[in-house]
Amino acid sequence: MDTRQNRGKAGEDAAARHLEKRGFVVLARNFHTRQGEVDIIARDAKWLLFVEVKARGPGAWGLPCEAVTPAKQRKICLAAARWLQKNPLDLQPRFDVCEVHLDAQGVPVRLRWLSAAFDFCGD
Repeated sequence: MDTRQNRGKAGEDAAARHLEKRGFVVLARNFHTRQGEVDIIARDAKWLLFVEVKARGPGAWGLPCEAVTPAKQRKICLAAARWLQKNPLDLQPRFDVCEVHLDAQGVPVRLRWLSAAFDFCGD
């Protein structure tokens, strides 16, 4: 696994632990479709979260959330719609972004959660 993959996995693991500590159940990780991918899909009694995780090491330029462009949001929305077709749930969907800052060894040192970071971008 290359360094970027290691960072991504460390970030996703930290985000999943964060959700579980807050009572969410992780339903899927790295859900892929031809249209896009969702890093984490989780639920609690009210919300169905579609989470994009962005992990950055020291010296990275810009905020991790800046990488979640409108084009990336659209791909996440398309993947979420596909997941919902296969797994209909009577929960309020929400699109969150989790920024994970890592130290030089790839250990998460800070997590910033952006709830309702963007809206569903369906047609």
